[in-house]
Amino acid sequence: MIKFIKLFLLLSTSVLLLGCVDKPVVDDVPETTPKTSALIFPPIYDDYLNRNVQDDIFYFVMPDRFNNGNPANDNGSSSVEISRGGFIADSPFGFHGGDIQGLEQKLDYLKNLGVSAIWMTPILRNKAIQAGGYAHHGYWIIDFTQIDPHFGSNDDLKSLINAAHRKGIKVFFDIITNHTADVIKYEECHDPEGNFQNENTCPYKTKQQVANNNKYTPFLPVGTKNLKVPNWLNDPKFYNNQGDSFWQGESAVNGDFVGLDDLNTRLPEVISGMTEIYQNLITEFKPDGFRIDTVKHVDMIFWSQFSPTIVEHAKSQGIPNFHIFGEVYSGDPRVLSSYTTLGKMPSVLDFGFQSAAADVFYRGKSSSVIAQLFENDDYYSDQDSHANLLMNFLGNHDMGRAGFFIEDAGLAQSDSEKLKRSILSHAFMYLSRGVPVIYYGDEQGFTGDGGDIASREDMFPSQVDEYNDNNLIGTHSTTAENNFDQTHPIYIALRELAQLRMQHKALRRGTTFNRYFNSSSNAFAISRVDKSAPFEYLLAFNPSPETQTFTIGATADDYQWLAGDKKLRVHDGMITISLPPLSYSVHKAKTAMRQSQSSTILFSGFERQSGRIRFDYSLADASSLIIPLFEIRTEIKNQKGQYYLVATDSAPPYSAVVTEELIDLYSPPSIRVTLEDPQGNTKTTEFVLPTDQQAVQNEKNISYP
Repeated sequence: MIKFIKLFLLLSTSVLLLGCVDKPVVDDVPETTPKTSALIFPPIYDDYLNRNVQDDIFYFVMPDRFNNGNPANDNGSSSVEISRGGFIADSPFGFHGGDIQGLEQKLDYLKNLGVSAIWMTPILRNKAIQAGGYAHHGYWIIDFTQIDPHFGSNDDLKSLINAAHRKGIKVFFDIITNHTADVIKYEECHDPEGNFQNENTCPYKTKQQVANNNKYTPFLPVGTKNLKVPNWLNDPKFYNNQGDSFWQGESAVNGDFVGLDDLNTRLPEVISGMTEIYQNLITEFKPDGFRIDTVKHVDMIFWSQFSPTIVEHAKSQGIPNFHIFGEVYSGDPRVLSSYTTLGKMPSVLDFGFQSAAADVFYRGKSSSVIAQLFENDDYYSDQDSHANLLMNFLGNHDMGRAGFFIEDAGLAQSDSEKLKRSILSHAFMYLSRGVPVIYYGDEQGFTGDGGDIASREDMFPSQVDEYNDNNLIGTHSTTAENNFDQTHPIYIALRELAQLRMQHKALRRGTTFNRYFNSSSNAFAISRVDKSAPFEYLLAFNPSPETQTFTIGATADDYQWLAGDKKLRVHDGMITISLPPLSYSVHKAKTAMRQSQSSTILFSGFERQSGRIRFDYSLADASSLIIPLFEIRTEIKNQKGQYYLVATDSAPPYSAVVTEELIDLYSPPSIRVTLEDPQGNTKTTEFVLPTDQQAVQNEKNISYP
């Protein structure tokens, strides 16, 4: 009976997702490639070294919970006590035995899913056991040069990376610069052995208290003075030593995370020391990029120096597309983007995307939050970063799984609806601007019971009761069984979405345009357009349990169906789309978009924000265009008369967000704005930034040129 149910779910999901593909348009695959049921990988998916990260599909995995390839290392080190123990297979807190060798054994499982990049939680040697539990997650590093023995050896990691690269799969490290394991203690809180004297915390002391000599006295308990590697990390002078963070204000940057030793990332020695640590890891292992933990808890000056230096070092080691993205736990694009602009980090995890997707696809909120999400993409556009580099995700190891959010929202009353909501939200993640990130186990319908350890189930048969009593989506299996089922309906759906994304460049790199959003309807539509081949890809989504119908302007006389529901009609220059409940559709215009011959730039004024200034523009005749394919570039003239590119924008509303540092440096600055159409024709205007609000009001209705 279970096999019959799984087969029914698989067949119904395939119909929901793709229907019967007659002759799919394949942009990046040679015409001679045979059309088979196997995944068709364009040539870029063999060339991991030169593949742009925008072309990747990520799989975020916690090695301890994925696959146990070598049971001999389950208890960690046999010789170093601090990295030994913690294997408690029936506790959600303990080590469960998964390792690097186990991950290597499952590379074909990931390749068949369409994964082209693996991001692992940290695997450097940890303090295995401390007050907060067990380091199965890898975030309590004690040695920044060796792989944690619970996960394997340095040679095991090299073997994994080489094997992945042979399959065209990249490998990303999860790295930490904010803190080390908890070793440093304070005389005011701890006894000589390092145990708390009274409360199980050291209350945070502010910078003002420290300046008034009201501060902690750090010490290293006997036997812990040389635990950390490299050795400079053992000196308390390189740490803030201000007590435990309470996650707000200055404590978010200077406080210890539940006792974890918080590095003073303002110090030049710490910046250079941590940079050297990760340069050495690149030199030894040749990873393809870093995900950086707890980014917003590190001083901004650290990132502005660290990120560019790391990328340049990777290039010197023969890694031309080394990519860095950070964890900035905020859904506010102004906060997130400050790290890609001021912090010079190429990308961040898009918590704003996660929040908007959960609100619309799981909680039934208006799709207007998605419209606003894309309108805010201008914050990320500067000379070296843009929204297409953002990392999209639906859940993770801290906040919980997509399946949990679906269960928790309570809108989905049936197993079938839960499955549809999961697939629909993943389709949105795969087809939107940005790079999709699958959280391990989501492709098997894992749900979890919440965030943190409640969302860290085992893919191999689990012994944890709290995991095994969960109802998984799309299957009658449980986490007590092996969950590498390549016939699971979500696995199949993600595989098909990967194929669609891989075959069409516009779905990976195209500019995003908001096409239809209406406060009275949850349904919405966006377009993706690659300006080098300006055919509109029209993507429509219906997250509601009722059929939704809407009409928008067409950019072509006819469209080719690619995926999802087929109900699209073009008549008299208009498109009518009717989407069944919890469905989506993907159509490609059969002819290139018609282009406007001219347009006029309107400067709408500027707004001062925290550390930045936002310039707003519009196109005078944009109302006559269905999708205006223009790029607007904003440059500032320096005192030598040269121009410095600060932002580009390719979709309305047009904006440029400029750091006040640049404004002050070139004050009063001359701003040059260039409008370029797809044929390379340009219009340029120049103006001096107004110095007061009255001047702004006078400028608002002036046309340039």
